[in-house]
Formats: sequence, structure tokens, C-alpha cells
Amino acid sequence: MNKAYKYRIYPTTDQKLLFGKTFGCCRFIWNIMLSDKISYYQTHKAMFYNTPAMYKADHLFLKEVDSLALANVQLHLQSAYNSFFRQPKVGFPRYKSRHHCKDSYTTNDQKGSIVIGNDYIKLPKAGNVPAKIHRHAPSGYRLKSATVSMERDGSYYCSVLYTYDAVITSVIAVPDTTVGLDYKSNGFYVSSDGETCGSPKYHRRAQMKLTKAQRKLRHKTIGSSNYYKQQKLIARIYRKTVCQRNDFLNKQSLALAERYDLVCIEDLDMKSQSNRGFGNGKAVMDNSWGRFVYMLDYKLSDRGKSLIKVSRWYPSSQICHTCGHQDPITKDLNIRTVTCPICNSTYDRDYNAALNIRDEGYRLYIEQLKSA
Repeated sequence: MNKAYKYRIYPTTDQKLLFGKTFGCCRFIWNIMLSDKISYYQTHKAMFYNTPAMYKADHLFLKEVDSLALANVQLHLQSAYNSFFRQPKVGFPRYKSRHHCKDSYTTNDQKGSIVIGNDYIKLPKAGNVPAKIHRHAPSGYRLKSATVSMERDGSYYCSVLYTYDAVITSVIAVPDTTVGLDYKSNGFYVSSDGETCGSPKYHRRAQMKLTKAQRKLRHKTIGSSNYYKQQKLIARIYRKTVCQRNDFLNKQSLALAERYDLVCIEDLDMKSQSNRGFGNGKAVMDNSWGRFVYMLDYKLSDRGKSLIKVSRWYPSSQICHTCGHQDPITKDLNIRTVTCPICNSTYDRDYNAALNIRDEGYRLYIEQLKSA
């Protein structure tokens, strides 16, 4: 299995210059290799297998950077090129723009060329880069590669990938260790235990500060140093919002993975819910439910536990959990409290939906166990 640890790094001026050269060389070698592949295919109707070494004689600046970073670009390009011919719908590889593509490169560990110290990370060509090492990998983890990236706000990060051998014992869930979660735009989710998570809404909190910063940008001369300084300030506001949201999502998903053996959710189409016609697109994007589900899935899997997705067409909000009667009146999202006309039970629509999702998810889980 693989696991990555992401560290904040603080390179010196010379190291920043080297990273910038490496980003540029990786982008250059991608574009020139892709161009030659296209030209060769148009002429010979065959695939052209080129390598970065073929271009170093004519472009000596390629020798100044880590050769393994260029080799990884070759592998990524070849993988994207092959994927297009196997599945054309994935799209043909595109040229990388200096202004729009992400600045990053990946290098591999060869005989200790990458070392994680207590306050630094040793990288090929760059040497020891000061870093905030908030945790170390457990013993038995084998270091594979490191990816250096620069964010829009000028901060640098290094993601270190490890591989390890793990024996995961599957945990058999019972009703008492099963929970259902119903997505809620205003409260993130409501659980079948009656708990409402509550959404911090970090983007809305930063909205006023962001608006002022963007208004100041409009009065700057495009291309001036003050213009780029203001751009970086706006990027820092966005970056802080992302970090706050990821911290919140990681903590919530970890708490659920530790507490329950089976988590049941709805297989929602968040893209459709975030459009203008739905009416609360900003809240949906700010909650980042899709990323939460991704985090919850891998954290449960690491512990041998399970995540079950109930079909989005399952009428969880319409079915009374007490008697099973389906009432179409609850299709109206403005109705938050419902009284069942059959058993006269009064319930909150989100809590009732969470209970139904839990029961339906556990039924699907039992079917999976029987068919396995």
C-alpha cells in the first residue's frame, strides 16, 4: 500500500531558483516531447518513443535540474498519450501553460537521495531544504518519491510517498456500530444518532476580506509589481480557506472512522446540486462534501471498515421511519418537519432521512457479505 505525508518547506533563495528552473524544465520537456510525438504520428502514423536525454544536447539548461524529475514527466506524458488511444473520451494530452498549470515536479529516491530529517528534507540537487516535519513515517515504511510544489500564494510543499506492507483485517459491522449520514447544506450532515455536524462555512467567513482585496486589485495597473503583490494576497486568503476546510474535513472523517464500523451515505450528484438552479451552490461548494466522502472512504478502508453508498433515487426523505409509509409531500424541501398521516409520528426530515439511509445501507451491506 501507498501513503503520502505532505510537509511545508521553506527553501532558501537559491533553492527557490532551482525549483523554479525545475518547474520550467519539466513544463518545457512536456511540451517539446508532446510536439514531437504529434509531428511523428502525423507523418508516420506510428507512436514515437522519445526521452528527455534526446534533448539535452540542444538544450543545455536541462542538465541543471534533477534528471529524475524529467524522467517522471516522460512517464506521465506516455501514460496520458496511451490513455487517449485506449479511451479517447479521456481527451488528448494538452500543452502546459506557464500561467495556468501547477508548478510541481516529482523525483524518486535512489539509495538515500531523499532523506526526511527532524527539521529538513534532503532533495536531489537542492540539498537540505528547511521544513516543518510535523510527523515521521512509522518503521517499515519505504520511501519511494517526493513531489515538490509551489502554491499560488508562493508557499512551497513537499509530498513524500511511502510504500508499506499491511494486513488489513475486515471488521464485521453490526447495527449498533452503523451510522447513516444525510447531507445538509446548512449543517453539513445529520447522523442517525441525532447529531448535527454543523458547517463552519469558511469561505463565507472570508468573503468580506476577499471582496476588499479583489476591489483593491481592480485599481492596480496590470503587470505592475503592486498588481502581483495584491494577487498573491488574494491567493493567501483562498489558501487559508482551503487549509481550514481540509483540517475540518479530516477531523470529522477521522472521528467517524474511529467511532463506527459502517457508515452509510447517499450517492449524491454534488455537481448538479451546486448549479444556480438549485439555489444554494455556494453552500454546496463551501461544504466540499465530495472531498469529505473521499477522506472518509480511505480512512475506513485503512481500518478494515466499510462505506456504503445508497442510491440517490432511494426516497429516504419521503419514507416514515416508524411505519414505512411514503409521503410525496416531503418532496418539497421547504417542509422541514413532517407528521406522518398514518402513524401520526412527527419527525425532522433530515433525521428521518438519516435513519432510512442507515437501514437501507445496512441491508445493502448484508447483501454484499452474503454474495462475497
